[in-house]
Amino acid sequence: MPKLNVQGVGEFDVPAGKRLVQALVEDAKTDQLHACGGHARCTTCRVRFVEGEPDKITEAEQETLRVREISEPGVRLSCQIACDEDMTVELISRLEGSGRADQGSPVDDEIQPPPVWTTK
Repeated sequence: MPKLNVQGVGEFDVPAGKRLVQALVEDAKTDQLHACGGHARCTTCRVRFVEGEPDKITEAEQETLRVREISEPGVRLSCQIACDEDMTVELISRLEGSGRADQGSPVDDEIQPPPVWTTK
């Protein structure tokens, strides 16, 4: 079972393959945003990888980061990442202080849109 370390929150065992955005909300009990419901249409589910950033990236994530001009090292969309390995992340997009009414729409168990993988 992969370990998810969320800085300032704790370390959690998460089922292999679980979407990172779901692990952050369900397992770590954080207020991670996901306004578009995990479809790589927005960037509210951003996290910053401290360790364990995956080498692969979906084409949808890559395109959304490009269009939104997000190029900071280690910043990724948690809705497009499966927890396949141990990782440490920093929350950078939370409900607290966002002015939003809620975290976002429900998130499917499978990465959406269906992933087309490439390397970073």
